[in-house]
Amino acid sequence: MTRNFKHTIYASYIGYIVQAIVNNLAPLLFLTFQRQYDISIEKIGLLITINFGVQLAVDMLSAKYVDKIGYKKAIMAAHLFAAAGLIGLGILPEVLPNAYIGLVAAICLYAVGGGLIEVLISPIVEACPTEDKVGNMSLLHSFYCWGLVGVILLSTLFFKIVGIGHWRILPVLWALVPVFNFFYFSRVPINQLVEKDEAETAGKMMRTKIFWIFIVMMICAGASEQAMSQWASAFAEMGLHVDKTTGDLLGPCMFAVLMGVARTFYGKVSGKIRLTVFMSASAVLCVFSYLLAVFSPIPVLSLAGCALTGLSVGIMWPGTFSLAAERCPKGGTVMFAFFALAGDLGCAGGPGLVGLLSGTGSGGLKSGLLFAVIFPIVLLGSVRALRQMEEGEAKEKVFL
Repeated sequence: MTRNFKHTIYASYIGYIVQAIVNNLAPLLFLTFQRQYDISIEKIGLLITINFGVQLAVDMLSAKYVDKIGYKKAIMAAHLFAAAGLIGLGILPEVLPNAYIGLVAAICLYAVGGGLIEVLISPIVEACPTEDKVGNMSLLHSFYCWGLVGVILLSTLFFKIVGIGHWRILPVLWALVPVFNFFYFSRVPINQLVEKDEAETAGKMMRTKIFWIFIVMMICAGASEQAMSQWASAFAEMGLHVDKTTGDLLGPCMFAVLMGVARTFYGKVSGKIRLTVFMSASAVLCVFSYLLAVFSPIPVLSLAGCALTGLSVGIMWPGTFSLAAERCPKGGTVMFAFFALAGDLGCAGGPGLVGLLSGTGSGGLKSGLLFAVIFPIVLLGSVRALRQMEEGEAKEKVFL
């Protein structure tokens, strides 16, 4: 075993790259699925909901069973499920009688892996003996973004060189990443975040106001991020009428780059900028970015809106995790599982509602994306409520 927690953190970085692969490879192929298998846009949108819906179920089960199974066995199993699902994505639609059922089966497999990764990676890194917990958490989550950039760039390169007609090879190649990380995680030390007898019970957490504020923040963080991330490629091609390569590079790719920049930036300056202030400013920018993408009559500015959304949502998810770990230090695995559950609920509901409203409204994807503005607005209100709680507690301490 590699007795160095740096390697635990490195393996965790790769774990979030795996998460980026399983969440974002299929959306690059949505229109290919639609054309090749004659699948409606509503059913394509349902694939997103299924992915995050399965992750939701895994989050719920994780709260009960992960501590019993152990972090190491669970995170290794996560990577096996991710690899199996990616391989299935390239094979099952062709070998099963119904191609859509094949897509659903593959997505369900890798969604199990994605759900476990989301629950486990953050507490694994939080439990490592490091000093700057907030900065490390933000930097950790930036690797999801860099993984997304890699998925888009390398997949686009594959489509250009090999051809979109051979797309089935691509998910099999991407499956090599979780296979490698399965063996890497088997060689690194992993600490338990909180000992079982010290961890807060789920019932006690649920009776506190601050817990539910964090739950709402996680839902809005997931929805704000994925509503744009999952639909940016299709929005660029269908709504803005740009070619697939240009749309993918200027839409979802720049979204991922700027999301990674935001997380890396805060990881470096976390001691200088108050996290709640940074998150509030990000929520305001998110509202502006969605409105720019939807209402700009110029395609380039709409693509800029897609990209700026990435910058604005970057801190939302890791920032909420960091605030919760600071305010609820005895939450343990159960707390992270509930927050992953809430985040995945947002990840499923946000893009799912965009797809539903896009299929029924006259404005197409623009109508769906306009609805998504509600999520950063609610998150902004939640951060404000959290700050008011902190100010009230500070006044009480002064009075006492």
